[in-house]
Formats: sequence, structure tokens, C-alpha cells
Amino acid sequence: MSEIDHIVSVLKEGGTILYPTDTTWGLGCDATSSQAVAELFKIKIPTPELPTIILVDSLMMLHRHVEEVHPRVETLLSYHQRPLTVVYDKGRLLASELLGEGGSVAIRMTLDPFCKEIISELGKPIVATAATYGDFGYPYRFEDVAMDMVKNVDYVVRYKQDQVSLEDPSVIVRLTERAELDFIRE
Repeated sequence: MSEIDHIVSVLKEGGTILYPTDTTWGLGCDATSSQAVAELFKIKIPTPELPTIILVDSLMMLHRHVEEVHPRVETLLSYHQRPLTVVYDKGRLLASELLGEGGSVAIRMTLDPFCKEIISELGKPIVATAATYGDFGYPYRFEDVAMDMVKNVDYVVRYKQDQVSLEDPSVIVRLTERAELDFIRE
């Protein structure tokens, strides 16, 4: 069994993973499973309020999980070369615990081939939340992750454990009512 197959098996069973996203090391689970999200939030205690982003593998998957994708955002996502998270007004077919005020949700179409393959094989979006507590900084290397997080997930991905991520956390934007980009995090 390949590592991708094992990861997908863990996710299908409602498990949690520690994995390299397209930005930093993160905690993840099936974004459609309330039970899996609850398990992930237990690991994030005492800081479950840290941002939770959903990763999708394609525009098609994005359209399935949000009420509306403005054409301007779709064009931006098609050409953007850096990890870009967009906050959408209404998420759907996702664990309700991942939805913000009024049903909003932050989703990133991953650029990382490894993450894309996991999501594609799973056939569902996955959660990506930084594998850190509070203001301890982002884990750009596997060794930056707190040991209790490593021990508490169901599977620790081996891929890229010896590498340092050169990406900053993603830019986060929201489209205003006037179809302009509002930068939440640059």
C-alpha cells in the first residue's frame, strides 16, 4: 500500500493526519465529516479557534462545496501561482463546525501535487489548519510541530519530513459586494 493509499484510508475512517500542506505543516481530516472535525479540534485544544481552511483539488470540487464562485475569483484561481485562500459566503456539503458566521468558509485550491492527489483519491476536501498552538509561529518544518500533536493524530505523513517549506501562509481574500478583493491576510 502506498503512502497516499494509507492516508486516504485513514481519512475515510474519520481519522486525523499531520501533513505538509502547500504552505506549512498542518492537521487535517475529511472536511465533510463532523466526527473527524471534532477529533481534529480535540488535538488543537487549547487553541481550536485558529483559522481552519479547507483544501480542494480543483475548480469542480470548489463549485460543489460553495454556493457561488464569482467569475472574477474563478479567473484569479486559474492563474494564481501562490497559495490563495478565498472566503466564500456560503459553504455546503461540509461539516457545519467548519462554517463561519452566516455559513462562510475559507477554501484554497491547493497547488501542491501531493495534497491534490490525496484530495483526488479521497474524492472530498480536507481540512488544513496549522499544526501549532496559539502564537508559537507556523511550522515550516516537521520538527517545528509540537510532539503532543505528532502523538495525537492517527497518521503522520512521511512525505517532506526532511524539508523546509519556503511558502508563507496563504494570502486570504474575500470578494466584496462590489466584486473587489478585500485582503484579509497578505
